[in-house]
Amino acid sequence: MGWAVGYDTKWQRDIGYGVPSHCDQPDCGAEIDRGLAYVCGGEPYGGEHGCGLYFCGAHLLLCISGPRCERCLTDLQPFTPTPDVPEWIMHKLTDPSWQRWRDEHPDEVAEHTRDTNQEVSHDD
Repeated sequence: MGWAVGYDTKWQRDIGYGVPSHCDQPDCGAEIDRGLAYVCGGEPYGGEHGCGLYFCGAHLLLCISGPRCERCLTDLQPFTPTPDVPEWIMHKLTDPSWQRWRDEHPDEVAEHTRDTNQEVSHDD
């Protein structure tokens, strides 16, 4: 199994090294992906020690139990995840490889389309 694209039911968002994103540290904005190299906890979905959010190198701290964010190191509630970047949303709305997803999730497509003011084709 590859980790290019998957779905995290806890945070209800796409994950994997194929998913462009921003650091989940508030007000950071660093461009990263949602791959294992950036996940708090260092394991899929954060493993036993992390929250499963994604952080740039400046905000992912190395400790004996693996890379963790400042909230997990101090046992505080996780940050609010950052929203999907427009580049990822447009990819899902327009790339032929996502046609099945578009067909199966019309409400999400309509919401993203409203948000981006883009017309989406449902042909293929």
